[in-house]
Amino acid sequence: MVDGVTLGIVMRIHRVRAEIVVAACDAELVGQRLPLGPTGGTTLVSGQFYGDRQIAEEELILALRRCTIANLLGPRTCLAVQRAGLLAEEQTGTLGGVPHAEIVSIME
Repeated sequence: MVDGVTLGIVMRIHRVRAEIVVAACDAELVGQRLPLGPTGGTTLVSGQFYGDRQIAEEELILALRRCTIANLLGPRTCLAVQRAGLLAEEQTGTLGGVPHAEIVSIME
């Protein structure tokens, strides 16, 4: 949220055994199918995985600071995480032509 305005990012937090997984993406991507390379396959950007509740940028950053795994999709989402210093631009790839990044925290 910037001055009380949501940024069009949705997020869902999954707890799987000892892992805390944050899945966040640009809201308009939910429900879209993204192409997967030359095979002609696609992947669905699922609201079950990424959620459907729009959040403020600050909420995303707080969740990322506490998670063990993050899955980020979309230009706004990746840019917000880059601005927070948690992701470098060169660490962002693409999925179906859309900016995508995964962050994994390895604890000893």
